[in-house]
This record gives sequence, C-alpha cells and structure tokens, in this order.
Amino acid sequence: MDRTVRTVEDVLALLDGLFVSASEAGRLATGDGKDFWDRFFADRSRQVPFFVSKPDENLAGYLDQGLIAPGRALDLGCGPGRNAVHLASRGFRVDAVDLSPVAVAWGEDRAREAGVDVRFLCGDAFALPTAELSGPYDLVVDSGCFHHLPPHRRISYLALLDRVLTPGGHLALTTFAAGEGGMGSELTDAEIYRERELQGGLAYTPDSLRRIFSDLVEVELRRMREEPPESALFGVTFLWTALFRRGAAAPGDVRPVHGPT
Repeated sequence: MDRTVRTVEDVLALLDGLFVSASEAGRLATGDGKDFWDRFFADRSRQVPFFVSKPDENLAGYLDQGLIAPGRALDLGCGPGRNAVHLASRGFRVDAVDLSPVAVAWGEDRAREAGVDVRFLCGDAFALPTAELSGPYDLVVDSGCFHHLPPHRRISYLALLDRVLTPGGHLALTTFAAGEGGMGSELTDAEIYRERELQGGLAYTPDSLRRIFSDLVEVELRRMREEPPESALFGVTFLWTALFRRGAAAPGDVRPVHGPT
C-alpha cells in the first residue's frame, strides 16, 4: 500500500506517472522523457525542421522592433540552442536548460562555433534550485517546450515564471496551434487523462493561451510566419507565437538576484 502523497508536488509527480510512454514525459520534466529526447537529438543530420541553426522569426523580430532589449535570458527546453545562440549574439546573457544531455552537448558545440557564451544547464527546469540560475530574467524563451507538458505541469510552469521572470520582463512563447493548418492534439484536458497520452503534443487556441497566461500582459499573439529555406530565420505556420509581459513591480517589491552579475 502506497500512501505517500502529502504535497502538491507529490500530486504532480503522481500525475506524471500516468503518462507511461517515454515520448509523453515532457521536455522539462524528469523521468523516461530524458531517454526519448536523447534518442531524438542523437542524429544531427535528421531532416527535422527545428534542427536548423536559425532563430525563430518572431524572436528575431521582437529584437529588431525593440520590443525586447538585451538583458538576462532563460531558454526553456533549449534543444540544440539555436535561439540561445542568437540571443547571445545579440548581447543577452543566456542560461539555456534542457532535459537531454545530447541536446545540450549539441548546443554547446553551436555556441563554440558561433563564438558566443551561453551557459547550458542539463536537468529538470522545474526542480533546478534558484541558486543554479543566474536570474531573475528579463526574457524567458520557450520554443516548442510548453506543448509537450501534460496539463497538470502548467502549474509548475507558471510557478517557474513567477519565480524567475523579473517585473516588466517578457515571455516569448512558440507552441502548437489548434485549428486549420495547425498541429497537435485537440483533446480536452480531461480526455488527455482518460487517454493517458499527449499524442505528440497539445494544440492551443489563442483563447486558451490568454487564459493560461492571464496574469501576464499580451503584447502579441499570432501565427508564426512561413520562412523559405534560404531565409536566415526559422518559421512554420502550424505554430502560435506570443509575447507576454509581466506587470511592473509594486512599490517595495524587490526580487533577489542569484548567481554572478
């Protein structure tokens, strides 16, 4: 008999266990997902759209338009580091986190080739002690990680943002789009638990994203633009891109900084 559930984290871990397939373990969560993503990133020559060494078109656009300015950045589920490397080249101090050591090693190779400094961290972003991160962060980037999380891990995701995103800071999110021309599962949250699989990733509507991130201010939410093969940017239309901003600090609200300045 197992009666070990005592905390909210115990409940979340119990729900993690419902998703028994290694491919459904998520890009940030611990467990069997690490082995799946290690295999996924092992062959660098595979024709996977986001294996290209190009930044997201929306992220590059935010910088070019002055919507975000260089500062501290955290790349969640960074994979081979294409966005992290671009941010570092544009003057950001970047921490990049992924569960897969294989992906992190590839990202480190790319950073060396580009001659930029990115601090790669391998592990569960939800479990990393704040002291291991060099935030708070002016920018959190998530390109294709959020849609691999089961519904209950949105709680952990929002808690992480609350912990590491500085007042006035931004979340740049790219995730599967529901509807015509989109990609990903459109099962309801309840159906996801009945089926016990994410079916490759969850699709979102604009309204669902606005509800989930309702504590943040929406700056932009649109479909990603298609970029041709010869473009220096990455873009496919089955994704939403969104930029959200955290509200300004209240008087006397000072968030601690951990790590080097």
